[in-house]
Amino acid sequence: MSAASSPNNVPPDPAPQVLKRIAAPAPVAAVPRGDPCIGGLVPYSSVDWPGTLACVVFISGCPWRCSYCHNPHLQLRNGHYDWKAVLEFLAGRQGLLDAVVFSGGEPLSEPRLPQMVRAIRALGFRVALHTAGIYPSRLRDLLPLLDWVGFDVKSDAAGHDALTGRPNTYAAAQACLQALLASGVGFECRTTWSPRWLTEPALLDLARDLARRGVRHYAVQNHRAAPGSAPSAILSATALAELETLFPHFAYR
Repeated sequence: MSAASSPNNVPPDPAPQVLKRIAAPAPVAAVPRGDPCIGGLVPYSSVDWPGTLACVVFISGCPWRCSYCHNPHLQLRNGHYDWKAVLEFLAGRQGLLDAVVFSGGEPLSEPRLPQMVRAIRALGFRVALHTAGIYPSRLRDLLPLLDWVGFDVKSDAAGHDALTGRPNTYAAAQACLQALLASGVGFECRTTWSPRWLTEPALLDLARDLARRGVRHYAVQNHRAAPGSAPSAILSATALAELETLFPHFAYR
């Protein structure tokens, strides 16, 4: 049927717009001074925000020096991905991805992060953050723009500085946790565990404190010397049984 012979002379529906699919940007030697320091990019991930298909943008830069860090190459502020190219890639993934996760390093070390989050939201994506709780004021300012937070609970007060390799880190982490609890934003606390820096009884004490304060989602991640390697230790069945009773949502990874 031609357009002229359409019922009631209603014009035909326009052809559907086809989004241009752009390949994930390749790393570059360096980005211009003043640009965001993006150190890595994972185009598709289903594990960085449980239950959500997301692109993960890794921010370079972290002031802590955790002994088990699996991303030491992201500790220094060295950008290797062009932010405009990342946005173009994400614009072509509308309808295929649910969200973007900012990880690191420590993403709150990036002063342009609020503008980056707004740009992602303008594309229609939800936004999540992974943080170790280093910058309380920056986190409080950003929380209204976030949909979910993965919060690393490194250790208890006694072992926090030894694990992070920096002095006076526990207070900042606690201030960030309090901000999360008061925000109404969904979040998960998770602890990478090894008896080398946190005994099993100390882990349980830490978990009890989190539960008392109102944490509902908690995960314990076994320490591994390298991604994919065997855990350095395994929690006892007794410890796991108690952890499962403390939280409405508990995961052991």
